[in-house]
Amino acid sequence: MYLYDPIDREFLTDRSNEFRHQVARRLAGELTEDQFKPLRLMNGLYLQLHAYMLRIAIPYGSLNARQARRLAWIARTYDKGYGHFTTRQNIQFNWIKLKDAPDILDALAEVDLHAIQTSGNCIRNVTADPYAGATAEEIDDPRVWSEVLRQWSTLHPEFSFLPRKFKIAITGALTDRAAVKVHDIGLILRKGRDGAIGFEVIVGGGQGRTPYVGPTIRSYLPAEHLLSYVEAILRVYNRHGRRDNIYKARIKILVAALGAEEFARQVEEEWGKIDAARANLPASELARVRAAFAQTRFETLPAVSDVFEAARAASPTLQRFVRNNVKPHKQSGYAIVEVSLKAIGQTPGDATAEQLEVVADLAERYSLDDLRVTHAQNLVLPHVRLDDLPTVHAALEAAGLATANIDLASDIIACPGLDYCALANARAIPIAQDIARKFADPDRAEKVGELKIKISGCINACGHHHVAHIGILGVDKKGEEFYQLSLGGSGAEDASIGRILGPGLSADKVAPAIDALVDAYLNIRAGDERFLDTYRRVGLEPFKEAVYAQAD
Repeated sequence: MYLYDPIDREFLTDRSNEFRHQVARRLAGELTEDQFKPLRLMNGLYLQLHAYMLRIAIPYGSLNARQARRLAWIARTYDKGYGHFTTRQNIQFNWIKLKDAPDILDALAEVDLHAIQTSGNCIRNVTADPYAGATAEEIDDPRVWSEVLRQWSTLHPEFSFLPRKFKIAITGALTDRAAVKVHDIGLILRKGRDGAIGFEVIVGGGQGRTPYVGPTIRSYLPAEHLLSYVEAILRVYNRHGRRDNIYKARIKILVAALGAEEFARQVEEEWGKIDAARANLPASELARVRAAFAQTRFETLPAVSDVFEAARAASPTLQRFVRNNVKPHKQSGYAIVEVSLKAIGQTPGDATAEQLEVVADLAERYSLDDLRVTHAQNLVLPHVRLDDLPTVHAALEAAGLATANIDLASDIIACPGLDYCALANARAIPIAQDIARKFADPDRAEKVGELKIKISGCINACGHHHVAHIGILGVDKKGEEFYQLSLGGSGAEDASIGRILGPGLSADKVAPAIDALVDAYLNIRAGDERFLDTYRRVGLEPFKEAVYAQAD
């Protein structure tokens, strides 16, 4: 992660002191809730169903061991012993007392973390590929550019009060692990004809009430022009965005209304008016930021580890874990290890204080003090030596963190839903738990293969249900919770929006419906086809028939 300097730290201290004074005024009755609300939201503090919730930014999903231990301490000291990782690569604490919020912000500032711009109509936490700096696929490390955008956008005076919240995601690889095509701005690192680094610029993606896969408005932007071009995009949005209607305020609505071609034309016109020498990042600053990510020092290791191979041969459990949770590393002798926060029966994305301390210790000792959060609500140890993999697996297993289900049916994305969220119409957590239990048999889960199930408790789509292979949306029907299924979505490089399957189902019928969908898939798939590929080949009808025949 980028290293803070004294100016960064002084700023965070000042911001925390300012909020401490605002909280004191609220507790003394000098501010009403309506007056206090915009102040607390600017510091990531929400008022949920049962308590305050604090959302902490984890820039581009990167943590070190010291930061992870501090999050564990906050969970144990100020919450109920756990935290919840979100699809924005953030962490939320759901049981915060207002009087404690300033102390928590002080504790975060001590380890270079904060909750700034995790709410409000501003540029939210910039997210990135959790394999950044570890995968051989990437053209360049997207964390460098994420950090550039983070520094540029934090309290940017022109873009702190946009028509609506604004989200940016970046990947440096062709395999999209950051869902860039369903963000307000998605950036894919590309190489130009001359070999120079640049970006494909995607604008107007998003989910929620009106989901869109974002169109590409520029196929190649030289990297040195990133800030001025993003500034042009935001100026066009700031000028035309629908502040009169919250449901039409996102940039996706503007891009759809104007058309991608016209929107791109207006951006290019605005870009031409910007003083690039003022707006773009100086080469010296880019070099300074890049140097902060060049600290990784890999050992020279053989491609094959005798220790690892012997342990794997002796343990079917380790074999399964390697098949599903271990990915190739760019450096010989290393591996990328995904840590599932989706044990059967667990709340997706939750980690206890003890589990956070375990992964902090593992990151410090075995992953070059590097830990990542994925948008799928899991964690990553990006730099594990093959020699150390058996030891890491054993430690994860002891902590309940070795579930071998990454991208399988029980690796479910779910928002907190009606158990916590004041906006939700229906619960998401128990639905996810019921479905996961259907795939508790690991052999069955592996037979089904890649199946991305995502659940949202309301139309805001925090659970990314629109871009799930099987999406589940909770709705309220006359005070009763029902669930609408959709099929065929994808948040990856082949991004697509799912199609609604049919009428909503009551809560008790959702898990059986998923069973019916999977059985239908297994009966009609060709060879090793993924669920998504089978759906795209045969369409909705065979699945619709299976679900509603079963439901009847």
